[in-house]
Amino acid sequence: MLGNSVKILNLFNSFFYKHLVNKNDLIQFLLMDRRNSFLFAVFLFFNLLNAQFELVRVTIDDRLLRSEEKQDIINLSNDVKRFVQTTSWDDNYSDLNINLYIQIIFESITVKGNETVYNCQAMFSNGKDLRYFDKSAQFYYSSSTSLYYDPVLFEPLTGFLAFYVHLILAGEIDTYEFNGGNSSYELARDIAIRGSASDYKKGWSSRLSEVDDLSRNTGLRKARLAFYIAFELFEQGDVEGTLLELEIMLNGLEESYRDVGRENSTQYFLKVKSDKIAEILTFLNKKELLKDMKELDPDRRDLYQSFLDTISE
Repeated sequence: MLGNSVKILNLFNSFFYKHLVNKNDLIQFLLMDRRNSFLFAVFLFFNLLNAQFELVRVTIDDRLLRSEEKQDIINLSNDVKRFVQTTSWDDNYSDLNINLYIQIIFESITVKGNETVYNCQAMFSNGKDLRYFDKSAQFYYSSSTSLYYDPVLFEPLTGFLAFYVHLILAGEIDTYEFNGGNSSYELARDIAIRGSASDYKKGWSSRLSEVDDLSRNTGLRKARLAFYIAFELFEQGDVEGTLLELEIMLNGLEESYRDVGRENSTQYFLKVKSDKIAEILTFLNKKELLKDMKELDPDRRDLYQSFLDTISE
């Protein structure tokens, strides 16, 4: 019985991911009959088991909306969470268990034909060293319509969400292998191109520039990968390997500054990781590398100097 159910669910998943049928329709179908409750439970289990995003926390700020407008988006948070967690984003990385934090700030609404269009700002973060702000989101939303991602037909809301999901995925995958996030960056770029050609093109030219800047920042991508490898080696007690990776990280940061200047993503990475970098270098008694970090990260010169002082003492 269980074996047959699992086989059926695998067929369901394959069909939905490849042919873009909405999974929520399947859920409603299964719930229509109590005899399907077991199948439904297994269906959800297997989807969560293979989810790239383990925790999705969505915060909605609707203070600028009228009371009746707030009611129209009351289900948005749960719909966005379900959309992110039940979509298969990358077949090669199905067990990343990423945390994703989304904040959507509603500013106003406009009426476009028969549609109510929401104008928002948003923030997407993995809770670590990836964070993206967007000041010009524009989309329509109906709580009676389920969200699903169509890679061919552009939809303003799901396209907007998928764009930033792919940016987060690309950054996470980059910490496992060099340029591992290329595929996710390309998918984000395709979404931005389709968004720019749509009737809801506001902000998409900036997003296209953003994904291009991120994917071309080879120095930062090298530095982030080297940092995460160095941290793991340090935890394992491999001093030689740690130092080698930290030197690669410094070279990557220098390359990033040389190629793209002091851009936001590199600065945020250093803001989040500077303490840990300084701690490891201090523990390993590497004064020269701490001095190099002072030059590469001038916003935190005092931090590195404080660690240098502890070595001198």
